[in-house]
Amino acid sequence: MEAHRIKRRQIPASYFGVVLGVAGLGQAWRSAVQLWHLPSAIGEALLAMAGLIWAALIIGYVWQSIRNFEAAKAEFLHPVQGGTPALIAVSTLLIAIAMIPYSMALAWLLTIGGIAWNIGFALWHTGTLWQGGRNSEDMLPTLYLPTVAGNLTTAAALGALGSADWGWIFLGAGFFSWLALESLVIHRLWHSTSIPAPQRPLIGIQFAPPVVCAMAWLALSPGSTDHWLLMLWGYGLFQLLLGLRLGLWLGVQPFIPAYWAYTFGVAAATVSGLKLAQAGIHSAQVLAVPVFVGANVFIGYLVIRTVHLLITSKDTPQRATGGQR
Repeated sequence: MEAHRIKRRQIPASYFGVVLGVAGLGQAWRSAVQLWHLPSAIGEALLAMAGLIWAALIIGYVWQSIRNFEAAKAEFLHPVQGGTPALIAVSTLLIAIAMIPYSMALAWLLTIGGIAWNIGFALWHTGTLWQGGRNSEDMLPTLYLPTVAGNLTTAAALGALGSADWGWIFLGAGFFSWLALESLVIHRLWHSTSIPAPQRPLIGIQFAPPVVCAMAWLALSPGSTDHWLLMLWGYGLFQLLLGLRLGLWLGVQPFIPAYWAYTFGVAAATVSGLKLAQAGIHSAQVLAVPVFVGANVFIGYLVIRTVHLLITSKDTPQRATGGQR
């Protein structure tokens, strides 16, 4: 029984996806304040909540890794979940962006830490992939996290901090990594063997790269109306609609925190749309309202379900972590 309780206290790296959703929605509210003059307190409260969640997860994850190194090592080496530790860097960089209005020094400190983890982990993870021996059935969207999500979020953070020349370097690394991986992931989704139900929430990561790329681009070039931005945003919106079309199939798994994988794409699509609308793009001005409302409803729903799960769940460790096999 004691061993069971210890297992249930394990914090998988995928839990950092909660920070991505809450922080992304907070950034969306910051943009909405500028566009529609909404109350700024809501966005700042969301970002403060994201910061508290991030701090709690960082402390818990580091502590459990020290106490049970073998469990942490097993997660890093897992064929599917092995990419999720990249979320530590992504969440740290989003908190850094949130801190900019309050402390540039702390924002830079968090950014440097996030970049260091991003580069180190991405090189290690990608190096293991290049050595081969991987099962094609494990080519799930978690592959995007180290080289795509990490580099694109680094670009966004550097752009927000005024270092666009460095940011474009990371955007290039993330963009071309996405193009290289997309066909592999799509091929797996079309595979004769369907994605197991416990892993389907991870498909939400598939919707993120184009809109995260657009969000990073807008951070590097504020006010840009380049057609490439609309193309990226359009592809991302199409992917989100595809997610709605597959809602029943994707949601067959009982609720687990892994469903937060959808929120980074949802939040990034919202932020990009609001910034494009603010730049005067008519299509973005039309679509910004339903996308913004939909993001608030969806992420709010996940918050409620997650809190309910934390309070009442008596499920096994596998359900609590999600996606493991």
